[in-house]
Amino acid sequence: MVATAATSSIFPIPSPNQDSGAKNAKLGPGSAGLGLKSKSASGSLQVKANAQAPSKINGTSVGLATVESGKNGDDMSSPPARTFINQLPDWSVLLAAITTIFLAAEKQWTMLDWKPKRPDMLIDPFGLGRIVQDGLVFRQNFSIRSYEIGADRTASIETLMNHLQETALNHVKTAGLLGDGFGSTPEMSVRNLIWVVTKMQVVVDRYPTWGDVVQVDTWVSASGKNGMRRDWILQDCKTGQILTRATSVWVMMNKLTRRLSKIPDEVRGEIEPFFMNSPPVVEEDSRKLLKLDDKTADFVRTGLTPRWSDLDINQHVNNVKYIGWILESAPLPILESHELSSLTLEYRRECGRDSVLQSLTAVSGADIGNLGSNGGVECRHLLQLEEGAEIVRGRTEWRPKYANNLGIVGQLPAESA
Repeated sequence: MVATAATSSIFPIPSPNQDSGAKNAKLGPGSAGLGLKSKSASGSLQVKANAQAPSKINGTSVGLATVESGKNGDDMSSPPARTFINQLPDWSVLLAAITTIFLAAEKQWTMLDWKPKRPDMLIDPFGLGRIVQDGLVFRQNFSIRSYEIGADRTASIETLMNHLQETALNHVKTAGLLGDGFGSTPEMSVRNLIWVVTKMQVVVDRYPTWGDVVQVDTWVSASGKNGMRRDWILQDCKTGQILTRATSVWVMMNKLTRRLSKIPDEVRGEIEPFFMNSPPVVEEDSRKLLKLDDKTADFVRTGLTPRWSDLDINQHVNNVKYIGWILESAPLPILESHELSSLTLEYRRECGRDSVLQSLTAVSGADIGNLGSNGGVECRHLLQLEEGAEIVRGRTEWRPKYANNLGIVGQLPAESA
């Protein structure tokens, strides 16, 4: 059938009236024996043939037509010749679908082949990070989002700490050491061991603002016999200026017994190949953190409770949340006129979802009512359960706002005064 249709598109099928005329021309008087009757009065042969045409031709409805071969053969009407072209279905819907698929594929390819037009734009658009420096340093870029800035139009300390924590976990994952726990290696997961931070020191030279792209580098080193130190450097992608430096000490804890554990040899064999022999990026603050109480504290905030979203995969409060609770008791005049420049935290115990906490703050060597004439301010902090068990001890140092921009301590820009 296909061959016949294709042939007919090239060689049209002759019209029925043409064949009839040709046969009539050849028929003579002896053809009456074939069943054809000759009429001598008219001297011509008259043949009536009834042909039923299809109900639709090329989408047009037609009825039954009677073809009569008679006196006026030239006026006879007949359906158009059946060819391969006019028998094809309507391909417009299929062509439209194919065009849509190709346009969508081109759009996706354009997104994957995207390249920054300016050097200060995000080079790592998907934020996946990569291993650099002989496989020992993990590097990841972050764009400061609008919801990550505070009243000062700069990124909050919690935002920076979340970026540090994210790079630490991605470092373990990219290195192929991530087990089924929160940053645990496969050997740690078998033994129900998890990492917990015991000390954190952070120095902030400048806070990034909305739209800035920051680059975070992190690596690990040994810390004593049963500890690990992790360092971070956060810098501006555009200028290369170092914005934040941080160092921390981590130990292992059994997540079932909630007790500290030594590093097993199997775990040590997993992590030691990634250790760098380098000093901490922040010099250790050896000053002892003194305990506060209701008598020595200047400000106390009570009734602090963790929300469900504050818990991590190990079912204890994320250590970044502790920083927010500590700052809950910081006096408002300090928050309005100063910015946090350094932070030292000592974690004493974990906090669960049913805990109720108190935040205590003592301001050292400053008149709270006259902070504008002072330079830096130092505060001591304590986060504890209501029954008195310590969670975190801390020390914060504060510098006047805009000091980095103007070089004049305590002076505000005219438009902000």
